[in-house]
Amino acid sequence: MQIKAILFDIDGTLVDTNDMHVLAWEEAFATVDASFDRQVIHDQIGKGTDMLVPTLLPDADEDEQEKLGDAHGAIFKAKYLETAKPFAHAHDLLVHAHGLGQRVVLASSASEAELDHYIDLLDARDLIAATTSSDDVEKTKPAPDIFATALKKLSGIDRTEVIVVGDTPYDIEAAAKCGIGAVAVRSGKFKDEQLHAAGAIAIYDDVAALLAGYATSPLGR
Repeated sequence: MQIKAILFDIDGTLVDTNDMHVLAWEEAFATVDASFDRQVIHDQIGKGTDMLVPTLLPDADEDEQEKLGDAHGAIFKAKYLETAKPFAHAHDLLVHAHGLGQRVVLASSASEAELDHYIDLLDARDLIAATTSSDDVEKTKPAPDIFATALKKLSGIDRTEVIVVGDTPYDIEAAAKCGIGAVAVRSGKFKDEQLHAAGAIAIYDDVAALLAGYATSPLGR
């Protein structure tokens, strides 16, 4: 099998949280009297605070960015984290890849604390070979840092033997900057043209569809 490791995004890919993040960011921005259409916020989901806030509030300094990120994180944890659910067959997809001998990596712009919660939510502790979070890197997606850090943890595996699974254009752009192909899922509610434009090599409705077509997908060929 050509693919020896799979780097999975979490939010919007394995766990249904994108709409929750939109609401948490909306409330966080309200603390500085800023408001945006929810679609405008949604189109930035997938980025970490360091990339999302400057896009929407380009005049915010680093201190303001950090305060907004802290507000978003606190709101998300208080109101949404415990109610977040994995997408159907997300756990089964990880089990399948692991059973084929592929190394499963969770590579997310989420915080380390959120990532740890999701590992338990997905019942994935015995399935994953490595993880990376926003706490491990200087810049989040679409910068390549998160996937580049993950690659360093996969000794003996070439980037041509690795693939990314994500739901946003930022996952796909970050993968491309590392020389890694990316498969997209529509569960994050980004449009096909956005995913194709970013360089997705295949698009599936969700992880359940990807699992159903695994053998003929870029993950299983």
